[in-house]
Amino acid sequence: MKKLILAALLLAAPLTAEAPKGAALPEWMAGTWMTEEGAKWADEVWTDPRGGVMLGLGRSGFGPELESWEMTQIRVKADGSMVYIARPEGKAPVEFTMVLVSEAAIEFANPAHDYPQRIRYSRQGKLLVAEISLLNGSRSMRWNYRPVIPPQD
Repeated sequence: MKKLILAALLLAAPLTAEAPKGAALPEWMAGTWMTEEGAKWADEVWTDPRGGVMLGLGRSGFGPELESWEMTQIRVKADGSMVYIARPEGKAPVEFTMVLVSEAAIEFANPAHDYPQRIRYSRQGKLLVAEISLLNGSRSMRWNYRPVIPPQD
C-alpha cells in the first residue's frame, strides 16, 4: 500500500521544479537509432557531448515517404541548467527545461507548449526509449529505438 501511495504522489507531483544544475549531458543517447513497425519507421541521430551541447536529428515516415523531421539540441546553459531545444521541420525553436535526470533517463518539460509538454529519453538495455506527452501523461507517444550498427570496413 505504501508503494501505491508513493507512486501516486510521484505521478501527481508537478514537473515545474528545476533539476539539479551541473548535471552531465546524457552521453548514453549518442549514436544512430531506428525503429520500424511494418512500413512505419523513425530514426534519430545524436552526437557525442562536446562543448556543452549534443546535436540531434530525427525523421519519420511511411514506406519510402518522409512524413516529418526535426533538428534538436540538448544544451547546458551558462547558468548550469540544461535544456532540450526542438526545431520541428525548421520552425521556430521550442525550449524544454530539464526536470529529471539519472544515469539512464532524462526528462524535459515546457508547460506552456501545446504539445508535447514533456519529453523523456531513457535506456532500457540496448534500446533508447523516447516518450512525449502532455504534463499529466496523456496523449503519450513512445518509440523504442534500437542502435544502428555501422558497416565494418
